[in-house]
Amino acid sequence: MLSKLRLAIRNDLEAEAEQRTFGSGWLSGVLALVLGGSALLMLLAHHYPAWFSVEDLKRVHDSPFYMVGVQAMAFVAFGLACLNLTLRRNKILGFSAIALVLLTMTLGAIGAQTIPGEGIGFGVDWFVLNLLMKGLLFVPLEKLFSGNKPQPLFRYEWREDLLYFLISSLLIQIMAFISLAPSLAVLEHAALWQPLRDAVASQPYVVQFIELMLIADLMQYGFHRLFHSVPFLWRFHAVHHSAQAMDWMAGSRMHLFEILALRGVTIIPLYALGFEENALYGYIFFIYLVSAFVHANIRFDDRWIAPFIVTPRFHHWHHGIEKEAIDVNFAVHFPWIDRLFGTYYLPDDKWPSGYGIGGHPVPKGWLEQFAYPFRRGKPNPPAS
Repeated sequence: MLSKLRLAIRNDLEAEAEQRTFGSGWLSGVLALVLGGSALLMLLAHHYPAWFSVEDLKRVHDSPFYMVGVQAMAFVAFGLACLNLTLRRNKILGFSAIALVLLTMTLGAIGAQTIPGEGIGFGVDWFVLNLLMKGLLFVPLEKLFSGNKPQPLFRYEWREDLLYFLISSLLIQIMAFISLAPSLAVLEHAALWQPLRDAVASQPYVVQFIELMLIADLMQYGFHRLFHSVPFLWRFHAVHHSAQAMDWMAGSRMHLFEILALRGVTIIPLYALGFEENALYGYIFFIYLVSAFVHANIRFDDRWIAPFIVTPRFHHWHHGIEKEAIDVNFAVHFPWIDRLFGTYYLPDDKWPSGYGIGGHPVPKGWLEQFAYPFRRGKPNPPAS
């Protein structure tokens, strides 16, 4: 029964273009499903924070507007679901959204139950906020600036990338703890270079922010290139390059090992050098948006800015299927770093014809891709 329901929802989400036109009820059904599911998950995170919330969002939960927001999402979801039922012949999205809203209302009426649990929980609330914030920002941008290469919202392999998005959000506290552990160990000996840390922290915010961009980009360039050069490490990075469609969610497709290694490599020096906390958190939020932006299907005339700042076209060539796209464009912020090391490639007004790895050797499915780097056999060479 559940498998049939899931298949019916999937089929309507991936409906043909003529069935997704404005006024068909498809958009209202999708929005109703997203908001209904978000309201339910946010309510669970609020009622059972030990299991479904992250400590950093405690202030959000304590706000008097939190439950008002949950109720508003449920109310809007119900209205959009009714619109879907009125306009659309296939009503599976509308009925599913109403079921989520009714479940949210039922749990809200029951109230919070005492469930033991403490310590690190799953970031259900972070997943919802992350999805809504990035989705509301980048989905309209991709629709407005996709140029002559538009692609559907639920494009090829969207379910795999959404699962990566979900897992990385749920495990955010665990991954932060593991990646920060080496930094905390280094900071135990920070007194040895405390004068340098004090000098770094005393700089103006803008200066610190630019330095953070530069240091992080240099560190990530070396890290990124290493994962393309060492066959064993390439197996992990190949998971990221296996995406055959590029949009704002494609950047989420990363093996957990690579995420932990990347955060450790970048966080340790930034913490150790003593950058002021506001500057460091500001940069973390900035790179959070940049990572989605450079993968997004956003096409514009970037000739005036491409020599100075990484754009989506620059990074798309890093994922390109063409032979010329192999091992190029490793920088995250500054293209001149690739020029400096001879890995720059950006043909005028051209985009890759496709994305992925030659022969597409990486299996499909999160579990299969998680196990892929550990399998025996000769690894496929980097092909993008």
